[in-house]
Amino acid sequence: MATATATAALLPLTACTAAEEQPAPAAKAAAGFPYTVTNCGVKTTYTAAPTRVVTMNQHVTEVMLELGLAKSLAGTAYLDDKVLPKYEKEYKATPVLAKEYPSYEKLLATNPDFVYGGYASAFSAGDGRSRETLKKSGINSRLNTEYCADGKTSMDALYQEIREVGRTFGVTDRAERWITDAKKGNAATEKKLTGVDPVSVFVYDGGDKTASTVGGTGIGNEMIKRAGGKNVFAHLPKPFADAAWENVVDRKPETIVILDYGGTTVAQKKQRLLDDPALADVPAVKNKRFAVLPLSDMVLGVRAPAAVDTLARQLHPELNERKK
Repeated sequence: MATATATAALLPLTACTAAEEQPAPAAKAAAGFPYTVTNCGVKTTYTAAPTRVVTMNQHVTEVMLELGLAKSLAGTAYLDDKVLPKYEKEYKATPVLAKEYPSYEKLLATNPDFVYGGYASAFSAGDGRSRETLKKSGINSRLNTEYCADGKTSMDALYQEIREVGRTFGVTDRAERWITDAKKGNAATEKKLTGVDPVSVFVYDGGDKTASTVGGTGIGNEMIKRAGGKNVFAHLPKPFADAAWENVVDRKPETIVILDYGGTTVAQKKQRLLDDPALADVPAVKNKRFAVLPLSDMVLGVRAPAAVDTLARQLHPELNERKK
């Protein structure tokens, strides 16, 4: 009787222990996941959309805002020029971690699960922010594809950027709508330029001893071409590169596009070009043929399609006289 009683007393405890030792059911992946993507050689599988994102560089911040992902932003850094009015309210609601790039410690303090960089410098190994280092801390990352392209960056690369970001954050429909609208806008600009002869273009980003300009591998070169221009430094194998002033003179650009950002104003950049006696016979300087774009217009971001049309109207003023 005693043995039976003891055995009976143990049964509930045994049953309880067995129940506690049952493995928990595997969590279901969010709708549309898992998603695996290879970005600039880094392969990542997402089982759900990132929820605490730090964007470094303005144009990738604007990609997030355009796709309706403001609530996913834990912080941002490095504002190049004015945020478009449509993004201003949401940008102001996002914590700014640094005027330029934050330190690795400050980045970690934000507790991000994803870092999105616009330029390769966002993931500088020398500053401790390499993608490998972030991964070791459990943080996934993405680099804007303009800075990992093996060849020239086309408008298709922009569509891919938007598509992959949309897929990563589970907003595929928003991304595809944007791509559809962008393609329509690009087609409309192309139609306006039918029969227009291209003009030679030098982009002046800045610089005194040498000229920082747009090379041949970034979206800027593609935008110039689509706007009815011909980049005089398209042979340079970088999105942005330095050029000697004598080469600017030799290539005789018909129009100079000034990039507007930073502490040097457009007026100051223009005056620097007009005051340089070495440039006096350059057709663009001689005829005072200048166009202006914000820097954020001429990088791989959501502004690019509209910026092509804006640039086309500056390179070819006759378009403004045509019927829209």
